[in-house]
Amino acid sequence: MKELFLVSFYYFRLSLMPPLQRLTPIEIQQWAEQAQAQTQGVVLNRIAPLAQANPCWFGVQICGEANLSYGDVACHFPLMSVIKPFLLLYLLDYHGQEAVSQWVGREPSNLPFNSLQQLLADHGYPRNPMINSGAITLADKLPGESATERCANLCDWLNQQAQTQLSLDETTLTAVRQSNRDPNRSLLDCLAISGAVTSPELTLDTYEQICCLAGQVHDLAKLGLLLSLDRPIATQHRDAVTAVMLSCGLYEASSWYAQQIGLPMKSGVSGAVLAVIPQQGAVACYSPALDATGNSVASLKWLEALAEFLRRD
Repeated sequence: MKELFLVSFYYFRLSLMPPLQRLTPIEIQQWAEQAQAQTQGVVLNRIAPLAQANPCWFGVQICGEANLSYGDVACHFPLMSVIKPFLLLYLLDYHGQEAVSQWVGREPSNLPFNSLQQLLADHGYPRNPMINSGAITLADKLPGESATERCANLCDWLNQQAQTQLSLDETTLTAVRQSNRDPNRSLLDCLAISGAVTSPELTLDTYEQICCLAGQVHDLAKLGLLLSLDRPIATQHRDAVTAVMLSCGLYEASSWYAQQIGLPMKSGVSGAVLAVIPQQGAVACYSPALDATGNSVASLKWLEALAEFLRRD
């Protein structure tokens, strides 16, 4: 009930916000400069291509009532965990809410995104689709005979629905497969025992591939429009995804940012962050330097400034 009240409260607050179209390029630049000046994060070093990213990169794209961009918008990056809301959206559209709710919950977690402790405490039923156990479980349910086919099905659907140009980043995928996979394998063992996952190796391959779908900030912002504006996506599915983003999208920091920013958001360890502004548009940020939770420091600083702007009378 607490999480439901939180979601309802912030959607009420969003309804009072002025249109996104009031935003100007000057404000975007000022906020970016302020955000970059405060950045004290570090680039993820356990996946080689991500470790090579410049921590000073910063790009932002706004789509919807306003269409504005700033900074390093030409950077191409893997979505990593930012794919999770769209994995959920796809399966809601494909299987329906009743089926998906049997596979994964919608409750926030106060533990890290790859926590085995959380999964064990929940008896093998993933707490929500924004943490690894939940997304891995949903990856097991994607249609297709192979991981490549499953990933391609999701990618093609998103590109068609959002008019994006996502593609699989093979270099990052190879590096992911060479990195420490033990935390996800431990989650898979638990999920297999509980019956949540039926084909662990196929599921892990699928999960790693979909996390390596890549694009630019304008692709991510256009994906966000699927969750913001009236589209050929069922309203109840769109609302279900944004609600879980608001309460779970930034891992154990989600509750704090729901109060501080009040927008449905999702982050990824590549440095990408997506924010949805219902009925107005979507904002995608990219800045590779992360905090200890795995969220992009500069991106969230910039989004804090945006939220303050939207709250003004």
